[in-house]
Amino acid sequence: MSYVEMPGAKVPIRMWADPTTVEDVAMQQLRNVATLPWIKGLAVMPDVHYGKGATVGSVIAMHGAVCPAAVGVDIGCGMSAVKTSLTANDLPGDLSRLRSRIEQAIPVGRGMHGEMVDPGRVFGLQAAGWGDLWDRFDTVADAVKFRRERATKQMGSLGSGNHFVEVCVDTFDSVWLMLHSGSRNIGKELAEYHIGEAQKLPHNQGLVDRDLAVFVSDTPQMAAYRNDLFWAQEYAKYNRAVMMGLLKEVVRKEFRKAKVTFEQEISCHHNYVAEERYEGMDLLVTRKGAIRAGSGDFGIIPGSMGTGSYIVKGLGNEASFNSASHGAGRKMSRNAAKRRFTARDLEEQTRGVECRKDSGVVDEIPGAYKPIEKVIDQQRDLVEVVAKLKQVVCVKG
Repeated sequence: MSYVEMPGAKVPIRMWADPTTVEDVAMQQLRNVATLPWIKGLAVMPDVHYGKGATVGSVIAMHGAVCPAAVGVDIGCGMSAVKTSLTANDLPGDLSRLRSRIEQAIPVGRGMHGEMVDPGRVFGLQAAGWGDLWDRFDTVADAVKFRRERATKQMGSLGSGNHFVEVCVDTFDSVWLMLHSGSRNIGKELAEYHIGEAQKLPHNQGLVDRDLAVFVSDTPQMAAYRNDLFWAQEYAKYNRAVMMGLLKEVVRKEFRKAKVTFEQEISCHHNYVAEERYEGMDLLVTRKGAIRAGSGDFGIIPGSMGTGSYIVKGLGNEASFNSASHGAGRKMSRNAAKRRFTARDLEEQTRGVECRKDSGVVDEIPGAYKPIEKVIDQQRDLVEVVAKLKQVVCVKG
């Protein structure tokens, strides 16, 4: 489908979703965003749903300003995937041992490593920029400086919620590795600190929603936020890289006889800010639950823990600010899912997937998410499908 244009106060709201299916509170958030004085464009992805301040699944382009809540509290959250030389025939009938090995190698939930992972071990060499990342930690907000040790130990860990590590099989029986995570607790604390700082600024006092508070260019507050934002985005990128290194290590050991090789990794943020140029203007583009889908850009659009995912290639549609959805998107809140579904429902909906099937992850049940196939169909003018994957192992926090 092409987009539907809805009226907005400062800019039209371009929607790659059926407006009648979007919850009222999310539609109100979109209308609120469209009132911001600095806004130059708003694109809404088919996985749109209610979030803090700005909806998840929205792309907001502003001139001379950035809204921390429009990035999300998990700064730099995103996906990584890699195709392996394994095929479905190489996988054992019982995948519980493989899942257990992954869970032993990669801490989940609030877990962390006992000490910082040596990048030389997981990359095979000293990662470019690794030392610089930690040198630059000295420049981030004083409010989070005491978290340094925790941040180093959480590097290469999964977290909880909708984050996951998966082993998947595509339609040609090739095995893929895929994972989803972000900047862990340090990114969350940086985001919450800066949202609080933005809310204190005089130019934000008249906004329709205080969670939409912005930083404006050429101010010390904006400079401080950009510094911390880009550091957290880099942390998130390395976090996924370390996890993927650890995951590859598990797979190499488990399938030693197969001498597994890996193709080039695909990696993309879906909660981040980028400096981009549209219609002759330099804009700050925030993607909250959206990936960059410029012409030829590879991306990953996951479904839920029982429905599979898609590897896509961007078509470079500037009406969406070269963006696409970041996943299926929730159709009900976590609390609503817990009220509606049981562990037995989860077991039924994840049949054939080696994963947790207990009440602790019922809020991640496939029934709480929009159908991924429909979400893909709604953005055929944004991306083309390269591969369709179905998970056989899913590790959750």
